[in-house]
Amino acid sequence: MRQRDTLNGVPFASSHASDRSALSTLAVIPARLGATRLPRKPLRLLGGAPLIVRVWERVVESAAADRVIVATDSDEIASVVRDRGGEVAMTRADHPSGTDRVAEVAERPDCAGFGIIVNVQGDEPFVRTEAIAGAAALVRDGRFPLGTCAARATSGIVDNPDVVKVVCDDSGRALYFSRAPIPFLRDRTDLAIRNGLVRQHLGLYAYSRQALRQWVSLPVHDLERIERLEQLRPMAAGLAIGVHVVEAPPLGGVDTEEDLARANALWDDLFAGRP
Repeated sequence: MRQRDTLNGVPFASSHASDRSALSTLAVIPARLGATRLPRKPLRLLGGAPLIVRVWERVVESAAADRVIVATDSDEIASVVRDRGGEVAMTRADHPSGTDRVAEVAERPDCAGFGIIVNVQGDEPFVRTEAIAGAAALVRDGRFPLGTCAARATSGIVDNPDVVKVVCDDSGRALYFSRAPIPFLRDRTDLAIRNGLVRQHLGLYAYSRQALRQWVSLPVHDLERIERLEQLRPMAAGLAIGVHVVEAPPLGGVDTEEDLARANALWDDLFAGRP
């Protein structure tokens, strides 16, 4: 059965997939079994296959990276990815974050030739090609040492602390990320202006090699600690983070049982009949 390439008229893929003209890009998908809200999350089934396999497939099919590696300390995760033909790097078990796990892989001798490293979260099976390619392009073009993505969003997310918002300057540099309602609406006469500036952060990062090394060498910052947002660590240290705005609406990650049920319904809609 033919797969759909749009959802409500919005392209699921992107023309970025054919652009292979740059510094080589390594995509790393960190995965672990320690999630509490959705136990054994990477191995839960989405469309009949483990979630981590679906994320790996999506990144490979995007053609936005020259090499794709799943980074994990779990033999179970490694086994299911390898069974589908994926590449796995076994990492230490004591990493405090996915970024640290990505950094370990990037420092391996066989990965030393990649100029751009992209961190794709292992619970984002609907990550868009435009997001991967767009974040990488911010670093590739020399505009920023770090790149990430955001989507134009409705004002309904503003007061939801589970949705991270970002405010940028006119050059696309992130000014701040927060779970709080930013930009804050002081006067309701400015509601339309505020709503036009609401951006939902998408948890995908691209790094220059030096920026990734600097990020993981930094101590945890108080802003990071109180917001529980690791990107505030390099930002507080003065590292510029560029934000690529994705026009298509986010399709959502998988953090809870409800998210998984929604994702399976969406998967059936987009990829009916896919093995």
